[in-house]
Amino acid sequence: MPSYKIRNGNQMIAEGAIAAGCRFFAGYPITPASGIYKSMIDELPKRGDVAISSPDEISALAFCVGASQRGFKSMTATSGPGFSLMVETLQYAVMTETPVVIALVQRLGPSTGGATQGGQGDALFVGHSIAGGYTIPVFSPSTSTEAYELTIHAFNVAEELRTPVVILTDKEVAMTSENVDYEKLSGPEITNRKWYSGDGENRFKTYNFAKSEDVPEFAAVGGTERVVVTGSAHEMSGRLQKNSPETIEVLRHLNAKITSRSDSITRLQVDSDERAESVIMSYGISAGTAKEAVLNLRQQGNRISFCNLQTLFPIPENEISGIAANAKQILVVEENMNGLYRSQIEKLFPGKRVRGVNGVGRMITPGEIENAALAES
Repeated sequence: MPSYKIRNGNQMIAEGAIAAGCRFFAGYPITPASGIYKSMIDELPKRGDVAISSPDEISALAFCVGASQRGFKSMTATSGPGFSLMVETLQYAVMTETPVVIALVQRLGPSTGGATQGGQGDALFVGHSIAGGYTIPVFSPSTSTEAYELTIHAFNVAEELRTPVVILTDKEVAMTSENVDYEKLSGPEITNRKWYSGDGENRFKTYNFAKSEDVPEFAAVGGTERVVVTGSAHEMSGRLQKNSPETIEVLRHLNAKITSRSDSITRLQVDSDERAESVIMSYGISAGTAKEAVLNLRQQGNRISFCNLQTLFPIPENEISGIAANAKQILVVEENMNGLYRSQIEKLFPGKRVRGVNGVGRMITPGEIENAALAES
């Protein structure tokens, strides 16, 4: 018999993290991410691992970065106000090439906004949170099952690329319970960071690479190798330098190691019709609504393609361009005021009709999407 359990997105993010090998969690309870906090506090100690309550969000991410630098897979969870406090430490993790996963459950903003009201207003904030235009991977589940699978993927990407990764979800996905069939759950094979094995000749360099897109081998702080961890501009050894050629190459490398692998780390759900004149794209809870609208439109005889954007950053330019190459219009559905992710899609299709369906403080209905798809130019 199938093994069904009632689970929400928060619970499945926690279960995905544990399945991926997460051994350290630090968090500060904040609605609507508190379910992840509770699950990790309850479950990790049972396995002999560590989950702690932090005095604030700044400390939470700092604790996770420290645990990761000791070699342990680590995660925290927060919402928009907490992520705002984490940004400085997030940038430190980028500069020090520290793998860590942040689950960000969106709510209505800005500021402390509406703690119990959903929203999708953090996409650009997360995707462009690093000074200098650096990219961090951002994945967005639309169901509890996707939350589990994308969390494992997020840990794999963090480990493989030595980078922070964000799981960007929203209140409805996080707190809506669904019937999950555990026998049908799938996830990629678990990936671990590549540890330094020593070549017996050259001295270990914390950020060593041959080509810009290479990922440096990892050695733990406090281990047998001399590890230099600094958030300041540095050479491959970790030695502080402002603008030497090697320092500039290290800075370029931080972005190149991620953007060069955009195609391999991208996850999308595509339901494509080669003769479709319209493409509907969405993410998070709005993707579920959009999927229903697509089914209704097809039953009415309309040719529509659909893309569930499980990857928001790096922007999956090649995949999106392929899906929409022959379409006359693109409709981007998201629960925010100005079409935040739509502004990124528009850049890929200059001259093509790119429109949005948006809502603030409420969920978008299938009918709204259907009407927009059928509207005249």
